[in-house]
Amino acid sequence: MILDFGSARMRATTVAIPDPGPLERFLPESAPGCAFVRRGDGFVALGEVARFETDTLEAADVWWDEISDHIDHDSEMPGEFGTGPLAVGSFTFDPDRSEDRSVLIVPEVIVGRRGELSWMTRLGPAHRSTALPPVAEPTRRPGGLEVLGGSMGEGVWTDIVAEVVELIRRGEVHKVVLARDLLVRSDAPFDLRHLFGRLLAGYPMTWAYLVDGLVGATPELLLRRQGGLVTSRVLAGTVWKDAEGTDPLAKAAELARSQKDISEHEFAVESVASALAPYCQAMNVPEAPSVLKLPNVMHLATDITGVVCQEASALTLAAALHPSAAVCGTPTHMALDIISELESLDRGRYAGPVGWVDAQGDGEWAIALRGGQVRATDPAEIQLFAGAGIVADSSPEAELAETAAKFVPMLQALGLD
Repeated sequence: MILDFGSARMRATTVAIPDPGPLERFLPESAPGCAFVRRGDGFVALGEVARFETDTLEAADVWWDEISDHIDHDSEMPGEFGTGPLAVGSFTFDPDRSEDRSVLIVPEVIVGRRGELSWMTRLGPAHRSTALPPVAEPTRRPGGLEVLGGSMGEGVWTDIVAEVVELIRRGEVHKVVLARDLLVRSDAPFDLRHLFGRLLAGYPMTWAYLVDGLVGATPELLLRRQGGLVTSRVLAGTVWKDAEGTDPLAKAAELARSQKDISEHEFAVESVASALAPYCQAMNVPEAPSVLKLPNVMHLATDITGVVCQEASALTLAAALHPSAAVCGTPTHMALDIISELESLDRGRYAGPVGWVDAQGDGEWAIALRGGQVRATDPAEIQLFAGAGIVADSSPEAELAETAAKFVPMLQALGLD
């Protein structure tokens, strides 16, 4: 829906505040709340002034442009990245093949921090109180957990991987990213604030997100648009801890030499660079990836940067980039068709963009990986997701092990490690 403000304009007030401490402590259990935090920086957002459910990023971009035109902003921190009124959202991986809906939310209160700066923004029809919201009640640990399995058994999933490998070797497609899921049930509705806090503590280098029942900690930044610059972090190619406790440096060297992982990574880099190019006046694409080390896995990583055209908002860029080869495959349309035909799984908002955009079009959108989704129809059940990129040299058993490693962050957050 488009919210009709009538003749009244909305007013946002941003004030500088002392360091508020852990941002997640302001998230209430009983009211809507969103969060996007990395290494203690980011924001939590409370309440909803407006909400837009849609199928496309393009429609959300138009909606936010109209809404933000109705907002006057008084700020003690003009021009600071991430301050002021925001729209926070998460989007489906494939709107044509999902029963889920993408959502963009304009919050009433935002408490944020970036480096040495901390702020609060309140949005409403007139000036509001500048008092911080109260610290919320303690989080609840889930109890009586039962792992129900997924939409398909492990043997079925590895058979699908083998089938896709054959398609790739016959030249019908270059890469396909296949996902699988796990359902976990609790004896009471999940308190997603608890999972979010555990992810923040265990994976501080990732972007921890909480938006409308979707929670996780992703290492992959689809894009950051800040002024005239755009950055995208591409991750593809993975190794994980093994039972033998192999030295991490040896595992990193193994990853950097792996032709299978390098090939998978190159497909992902090419897809992002090609999608960004029409929106950039200049771009820098490193010739070789680095190795990103996380507690559970290591990835090949490439940070692409560009000088972006001012009219291209963060949502516009997200629409151009999604889905990249890192979460879909290449060629995109063929990979999407194969996923739809063989995966037997509605990904919902898993592997879709999650993040925020401000009134100037700046923002950050990550890819919703290493996460799970609780739906309003059954708040005591969470669906976890993990995926792996399949190329010609893929081994079904190795890809299954990779997905198991990628389930680890959410299983740890649930207390199932």
